[in-house]
Amino acid sequence: MDNIKLNVSFLRKRVPNLTIAAKEKGLRPATVSNLCTGKTPVGRAEVRTLVALAELAECKIDDLIIRDNEVQMIETGIKALDFLAPITRGGINGFIARPGMGQLVLLAEIFYRLRDKDFTTVLLIPYLDSPDLKEVKETSNILSQDTNSAYKKIIDVKENQDVVLAVDRSLVVSGEIYSLLEKLKLPKEKTITTFLIDPTGEAVDEELPYGPLDTIWHFDAELVSRKLFPAINPVSSTSVITEGAQLDKKHFNLQQRARKIMRRYRELRFLVNAFGYDKLQFPDKEIYNRGLRLESYLTQAFFVSEPFTKKNGASVSLSDTLEDVSRILDGQLDEVNNDRLLYIGSLYHIT
Repeated sequence: MDNIKLNVSFLRKRVPNLTIAAKEKGLRPATVSNLCTGKTPVGRAEVRTLVALAELAECKIDDLIIRDNEVQMIETGIKALDFLAPITRGGINGFIARPGMGQLVLLAEIFYRLRDKDFTTVLLIPYLDSPDLKEVKETSNILSQDTNSAYKKIIDVKENQDVVLAVDRSLVVSGEIYSLLEKLKLPKEKTITTFLIDPTGEAVDEELPYGPLDTIWHFDAELVSRKLFPAINPVSSTSVITEGAQLDKKHFNLQQRARKIMRRYRELRFLVNAFGYDKLQFPDKEIYNRGLRLESYLTQAFFVSEPFTKKNGASVSLSDTLEDVSRILDGQLDEVNNDRLLYIGSLYHIT
């Protein structure tokens, strides 16, 4: 049963407003989301849930089930993304952030890095244009004002190039993005990886604002206030790749350890701010110190931000990131000043 997956792409195309439609059918949005991301295996789903989804999609249950669906990640060299919530190749990845939290800078950096990997980057310009989109536009190979022009330009992309497409949340609400993806019949070896952005920040206040996603990045206001970027919440940001345990064993186990420590560390921060570090018990001090170092390590200088930050952009391979995180969690950097880990790139030169 482990190789049985929900055909999320098919379901989205049939039911664009899946969250709303599921609620009207009496299904909990979290139940549908967990099935779509793989957090709840299809084999453990209630039959009535699958029947309800099939009725919504006006199809048979068999049409919703696929086998041997291996999901692949796109490695970016951005530590927080690759380690915590990798980009799903050919999937739909969403940003949830208030304005000014860095979502458009992160998108521009992703475009910059993937363009260097020979992806074609496409921006469907939001109806509500913003000066913050400047870097995204500069790192886009193709700019489009509407889905029709985007369709024509993507079709013309040469055969051996994968496409990454960024669109505004309004196109998700209207269902236009799913209509566009349905029209784009590409060869199997070529994929479209979609990024959903919300410059208005309204998505923060809604449950499953985009419907179920393959990867979702929650931006954290507390990290922003402390100028720790990218301000990705290390606990709530997830990916179908990690929730479905499709990572290699080392990455998966290390990520689970890190999430556990970061969850407790974030709780301890409140206690430290209220009562002081000395009031913590020794085991909690150890967790706090390692969580603090991991949080600092996951900051990163971006290439697109070099003119503003005066810091050289850094790229860290996933293998190096895993090795570095392992060192931090094992306590090998307990005596290293935390400030040395901020925006450091790899730890290879720190002993």
